[in-house]
Parts: sequence; structure tokens; C-alpha cells
Amino acid sequence: MSTHPRLEEVAARIRERSREHRRAYLNRCDSSRTRGPNRAHLSCGNLAHGFAACGETDKSALRSGSAPNIGIVTAFNDMLSAHQPFGTYPDRIKRAARAAGATAQVAGGVPAMCDGVTQGRPGMELSLFSRDVIAQATAIALCHDMFDAALLLGVCDKIVPGLLIGALAFGHLPFVFVPAGPMPSGIPNKTKAEVRERYAAGQATRDELLDAEAASYHAPGTCTFYGTANSNQILLEAMGLQLPGTSFVPPGTPLRDALTEAAAARAAAITALGDDYRPIGRLVDERAIVNAIVALLATGGSTNHTIHFVAVARAAGLIVTWEDFEALAEVVPLLARIYPNGDADVNRFQAAGGTPFLLRELLDAGLLFELDTVVDGGFRAYAREPRLRDGSLEWADAAAASGDETVLRPASAPFEPTGGLRLLRGAIGRALAKVSAVRPEYRRIEAPAVVVDDPAELRARHKAGRLPRDFVAVVRYQGPHANGMPEMHSLMPLLGMLQNQGRRVALLTDGRLSGASGKVLSAIHVTPEAAVGGAIANLRDGDRVLIDGEGGRLEVVVDEAEWRERRPAANTATPGDDLGRVLFAFNRAHVGPADEGALSISCGAPPGRGGDKRITETEYDVGRVTAHAPFEAKDA
Repeated sequence: MSTHPRLEEVAARIRERSREHRRAYLNRCDSSRTRGPNRAHLSCGNLAHGFAACGETDKSALRSGSAPNIGIVTAFNDMLSAHQPFGTYPDRIKRAARAAGATAQVAGGVPAMCDGVTQGRPGMELSLFSRDVIAQATAIALCHDMFDAALLLGVCDKIVPGLLIGALAFGHLPFVFVPAGPMPSGIPNKTKAEVRERYAAGQATRDELLDAEAASYHAPGTCTFYGTANSNQILLEAMGLQLPGTSFVPPGTPLRDALTEAAAARAAAITALGDDYRPIGRLVDERAIVNAIVALLATGGSTNHTIHFVAVARAAGLIVTWEDFEALAEVVPLLARIYPNGDADVNRFQAAGGTPFLLRELLDAGLLFELDTVVDGGFRAYAREPRLRDGSLEWADAAAASGDETVLRPASAPFEPTGGLRLLRGAIGRALAKVSAVRPEYRRIEAPAVVVDDPAELRARHKAGRLPRDFVAVVRYQGPHANGMPEMHSLMPLLGMLQNQGRRVALLTDGRLSGASGKVLSAIHVTPEAAVGGAIANLRDGDRVLIDGEGGRLEVVVDEAEWRERRPAANTATPGDDLGRVLFAFNRAHVGPADEGALSISCGAPPGRGGDKRITETEYDVGRVTAHAPFEAKDA
């Protein structure tokens, strides 16, 4: 089937607005490619340092310079359940590389923090910036000119976007992402949410809550709800950057091990030393970004990607806007219901047909571009699922029908005709709302504002009985410039409990909301943010606020003359324990707005800085900011 006209229109708009930046990016990629292995251009002393710790077999191959050398960039640590399986990967990859006539070395590690551990804690203020640190750490790992391709070992929230941004800075190299797979299913997510809400109401003890959480997060592997980590995996497949059907194969299984070995062999096969060269800078074009957005919308995935994939696009010299997300959401149907926009977890999604079924349905409906990918066989290869037959890895066609239509549906019978994401506009600014998990009767609210600068204050007001029956919780000074844009997930049990009581509640914030949050209407990523004079800072307790998730409106019902006279209120939040925040003062001072990717580094297309303030062309030079004016808040 031909590609849907809307996809063509959006891709064409991205291509046109990005023309000069994309050309400059590709020129940099092409100029970085050298004849023969990069390490052949190192001095003898440089090269000797590079292979000094290798065994004799690998050392001999690296001395000769004729075989591909694969860099491994790993986010392994054993505090993150999703990343703990990566501990055994390097040795397996090295063996597989030798079998493919190549070598492999661990090029470096990148930090990997867990938002599940830092929710509601001061450490969450480092979360978004960790993405940019990961991108920089990836660049450091790859800067030695020892590698002809790389494998990227990462799964979770900021880790995959950071690895991808870092990889795109080395756009002349091929990259293959290698996932770890989900943990076994624990207690149902609905049960876990119910215990959280009972605890928020004072009806469950801490021991009961901890038992429920431990029964949910209980083994190595990715958490099984459909948050940012699992959204990452589907988006990577929709872009053709990891092997088909690999996202949700459990860790520690023969199939998982075979796929890891196949990824190593594939990386060795697509370097510039062979005849099937597939550099990531050419694979990630405007069509690949559109595919990622479509997959996000079709599955009701994490809202964090409305920030991350704007940033990823810029790393490839492409300028993507929230209007592009909005335009695609109008034509992309919702095909999956995975918690929080349903009861099922990713293991049930996988059993129902998983990513191969999903991508096949979108392809047949003309809702994906048929891209060049890291594998042979064109993009249709991603409509096939991996299997082991007599110990050999093979791929078979995706199931003809969904195994469970309460979880995964064909494009001909979607859960909803349009994607579950809305761009909101109005006097308060621009924001995003994920409505796929919100019941239709809760998608619009007009209620008085309860304005706080610290999420803990909202909980304190509830405990003191000082919340109105119906209200919009306005949590401001949570944007990237204010404090690193932490997630507000810790408020969801409280707001969900109040909604269960029949009260009308919603959240309005310039912060983020976890990909695991859903049933309460939330207008998030408000731009401009409060810290740069955004109108959200002008709201006061009792103002009537309208959030219309269906109509795309974000308004304050206040006398027009009075609203014009309003000025931003001061931030009243008390800073928490530092926990490393002092090290990120530069990031907070120079970070761009959420709708431009909240970038605190320069990576391809000229970023904004400080809310809606833009860096001028004279300040932009081949992806680098060459002059910094003092920060000035934009007038309200």
C-alpha cells in the first residue's frame, strides 16, 4: 500500500525546514569516513595503547587492520533491573565477533539512573540532564578512532535517547542497538495501582505497599509496564535500528542470547570495510523520525518522547516540532492497550503478536515508511518475529491475527481512530496531553486552580483537608531551566484516588510526567516554563482553568484586563538536598525549552535557550554555540 499522504506531508515539512542543517550534518558524516579502518590512521603508539589489553588473537587482528573492530558502549549496572543482564553481554559479543571474522572491545560505559528509584526525590532533578551526559559519554567512548561499528547496550528512559544522540555525532559509523528484554510478569499493574491509591488514602500500610511494589518489580529485566523504557524499544524497531522482533524477548533465554550474537555479526557485516555499508547518519532521516512518532502514537507510548525525539532529530540535523506530532496523531490509530492505557503488560503484548504484528499492521495501512535498516530484506523484515529452530536463529512472518484483541488490534479495528496525544494551546502556553489512558468523560475539565511550586505542598494540603472538591493542580517551576524538569509521577496515586472518589481533578505542570502515568488528565511540558516568565507563573489559587484534551485548549477563565496586569509569582519552593545538583548548574542555565528537546548540549541544529529565546545565526556555527549572551527571561 502507498504511504499515507499525511506521513508524506509531515516528512516533507521536516525535510524542507531542515534542509541546510541536514546538509551540514551529512557533510560532517561524509568527511569523517576514512579509507580503511579508522585505527589504521593512528600512530603506532596510539594503536599500541588501543590493543594493549587484548588477547593475542584479537591483538593480531587489530595490528593487521583488515578486520572490523566493534565498539561496545554499555549502560550496564546491577541496580537497574533492565540493565543487569548486560553484565554478561561483552564476552558473548566478543565470541560472536570472532566467529564473524571481527573483533570487539568495550569502548566505554555510560551512566544509567533509574527514574523509578528517584521519583519524588531530589535526584530526579538530574534525570533529564542524564540524557545529555549519556550522549557525551557515548562520544567519549567512541572518540578513540578504534572502531568500525558499535553495539549500543541500553534500554531505559534517558539511556536510549542519550545513546542515540551520541551515536548520531558519529554518523559515519554503523550502530546496532541491543536490548535485554523484560522481566517476567509480576502482580497485575491494576492491583499495584490500587494499593498505591489506598496507601495515599491512609488505608494501606507501608509494608503492604512495599510488598506490592516488590511483587511488581521482582527480577532482572525491564519493568513490564509500557513506560518510556519499553516505548524506547518499539521506537527503535520502527526506525530499523535493532534486529527485528527483539524488543520483548526475555533475558537469560537461548533466543535472547542468539539475538545478541546475531547483532554482533550484523554490526561486523555493515561497516565501511565491506560492501553493505550502513552508517547511522544516513539511516536516521526524516522518514525514520516519522516512523518513530507513528509507533509512539499507535501504542499510546511515553510522553517523554515528545521531548527526546525532538532532541534526537536535532542530533541528525533535523528540526521536528510538536505540530508534527499533532499532525500525525490525527491520522494514526491507537492499536495497543498496554498499562497505563490498558490492563496488560508488555509480556501480554508480546504474546498477542508484539512489535512484528504492530509494524505489519501499520505498514499495510500505509502508516510507516519502508526504510533502509540495519538488516537485509527491507523494512518488511520488521514484520517478522525471531525463533530458534534446532538451535539456529530464523525469522517467521508475524501472526495473521492478534492473539488478544483486548491488548493488540489490527489497523482495521483500532481502539481509537486517532493517536492518544494532544497538543494544547491557549493563554497559559503550549502543553501536551496523553489522552489514550484517560476515559473520555475525564478528558475535559474546568475547575479552580490549586497552585503550588513543590509537589509535596499538594500532598500537605490534602492531608490538612485544604483541597477543594474539584480542582486543577498547577505545579509550576518544574521546567528544565528551573530544576531540570523532574517527573510528577509521585502525585498520581493521590490524584487517582481523588478521581476514584468522584471528584474532578487534573494536573497542569511545566514538568514532566512518567510514561507510566495515565488515567488523570494531565497537561504537561507547559512552554514557556515558569522560570522564564511563562504564563503558568501568572496563575493564582482559585483561577478557573480549562484543560480540554479533545479540543486542544489550555485556558484560564480570568478577566482579560486583570490577566494582562498579572506578573509571574516568585518560586516559593525550598531547594532539597543537593545530591549533585550543583554540578548541573550550567545545564540548567543553558538548557533549551521542552518543545525544542530540552537540550543542554549542542548537537546538530541550532537549539533554543531559555524558554522561547532563540540563539541567533551568528551564535551558531556547525552545531556549536560560539557565543553566549547572558540569560534573559522572556517577558510574560
